[in-house]
Amino acid sequence: MSATLLNDDVGAMLSSVFDDADDPIYVVNPDRDTISALVTTLDEQTEPPEVRLLADERALKDVMDDFLVASTAADLVESGDLTMRLLAHVPTHSVAVTADSVFALVTIGDAVGGLGTDDSEFVDGAYEYYETTWEGAEAYSLRTPPITTVRSTLESEIGEATAADFDSVLGSLTTARGDGDGLDEVTISLLVAARNGELLYDISKWGEDVGLASKATFSRTKTKLEDMGLIDTEKVPIDVGRPRLRLMLGDERLESADADELATVAQSLLAA
Repeated sequence: MSATLLNDDVGAMLSSVFDDADDPIYVVNPDRDTISALVTTLDEQTEPPEVRLLADERALKDVMDDFLVASTAADLVESGDLTMRLLAHVPTHSVAVTADSVFALVTIGDAVGGLGTDDSEFVDGAYEYYETTWEGAEAYSLRTPPITTVRSTLESEIGEATAADFDSVLGSLTTARGDGDGLDEVTISLLVAARNGELLYDISKWGEDVGLASKATFSRTKTKLEDMGLIDTEKVPIDVGRPRLRLMLGDERLESADADELATVAQSLLAA
């Protein structure tokens, strides 16, 4: 007996797998695109199932280098909808296993298939096998903070305007890696802080407290952006101790850009 799923994209196919699932779903050895789509699709579910992801460590690390994916995954981990563990031995196949069906995950060109079976004997054996594999697998440590925590603390500790700009910048990006394809989370934080005239001390302390990056990383990134002319600083005297630095945008093209254009303008300046 078969239960084949054909869709235009992997997210739609995974959504079909998730439908009416009451027991945990095992997703085993997905490729990088599928891991990313899994996180996005699971986050979009009104009543998400429990997904147990068994993946290759290198693939997981590569995908979770993207702050957009990792921070959403951290939300799902915190809510108990997603758990990630590492495959000790990486198989040649990629499968999704529910209590009722087993689907081989196949991508050919623009088509995505879940080539499946609902043969009860085969499904029961597969589910039991991956349940046992899961119990012995090492947990994957995700160090990125949940995006809801990042947003709520940024708003409460720094300000609503900065938090709104942070969301606008994230919404304009398809990836947030800082590798040329997108700005990383520290750069984004500093740019929106500069757009709102915040203190370097405040934004770096917030970033370290929430688990985004260390104060030293914020300081190094600030220096890089300042050297490249994207931000400026001015000293602000305080009652006791050394003056603190107020962040400001250092290029008129950034100053005139709307929040959702900030990333595009910044990337073009960084690439110049």
